[in-house]
Amino acid sequence: MKRREFITLIGGAAAWPLAAHAQVPPKRRPLIAWLSGGRTKGPAGTYPANFLEGMREFGYIEGRDFSVEYRFAEGLHDRLPVLAEEVVLLKPDVILAAAVDAAVLVRKATAVIPIVSAALADPVHLGLIASEARPGGNVTGVEPYVPGLPAKQMEFAREIAPAANRVGLLTNLQDPKAPPQRQEMERAGEALKIATVVADANKPGEIEGALQTLASQRVDVVLVLQTTMLLNLGQRIAELAIEKRLPTVYGYREHVVAGGLISYGVDLRWCFRRTAYFVDKILRGTLPGDLPVEFPTKMVLSINLKTAKALGIEVPPTLLARADEVIE
Repeated sequence: MKRREFITLIGGAAAWPLAAHAQVPPKRRPLIAWLSGGRTKGPAGTYPANFLEGMREFGYIEGRDFSVEYRFAEGLHDRLPVLAEEVVLLKPDVILAAAVDAAVLVRKATAVIPIVSAALADPVHLGLIASEARPGGNVTGVEPYVPGLPAKQMEFAREIAPAANRVGLLTNLQDPKAPPQRQEMERAGEALKIATVVADANKPGEIEGALQTLASQRVDVVLVLQTTMLLNLGQRIAELAIEKRLPTVYGYREHVVAGGLISYGVDLRWCFRRTAYFVDKILRGTLPGDLPVEFPTKMVLSINLKTAKALGIEVPPTLLARADEVIE
């Protein structure tokens, strides 16, 4: 072998390890951490599919363009603080807090990681954002509680039971979404000259006792507040309400699908699909504080005629004609 060829060969061999060290490691896929106080077997377990559908609309495929780590408290509110710390330690690119109860806890754990919530209720009062138009900080998302919605639900209670003069409120006041709803419903009751009776339940085992309290107080209709725990217990609430002959009005259609009588409010499926818009913007470099909080533009009226029949209620034809969804 000629000396020049030998030197070239040796020089090339010596360069191989350097070239190997110089290789850029593959880029990590963006990580999204999902935190929910709900149950995997229930409405909360279906919302990831709505979010992933929204991501596909923006060209993202889970496992190819991003990864998701899911954490569910399974309806046990006491588990949420631990899970919030856990998702922050994952150092994700975005935390998707299913509802405001989860958003409050992860915001306490991090002021840096972007947080997007599909049900960002009362975020200004809770100190999560500066304003809906200019959130600032690291939180944004969809605010599902438009002004006047609880009052509208009170009006539907009167339509279902025209002679109603006592309305029960099934509350879950440990959820930060609940107190403003209760206050607005009580004000709406006063305006309609309807007395309100409150029964609070903050654990699954307290639901039956709360509904029994309302039944013993002889309320004409029960309004169920929009909270994570009450949504998770929709089927149990519906069964107990029929057993105790209590017509029920809700803010989420999922309650009616589970056997409740009537609901009027936002479509949570849309809210979770819309969170993909915020995640896409953040992954492309937009700060969450620069993304205005959005409000749903459409309310959904759902009625369960099977439940109405079980309760002996004749749903007014005018109400049926306005329904977006009728379950028979």
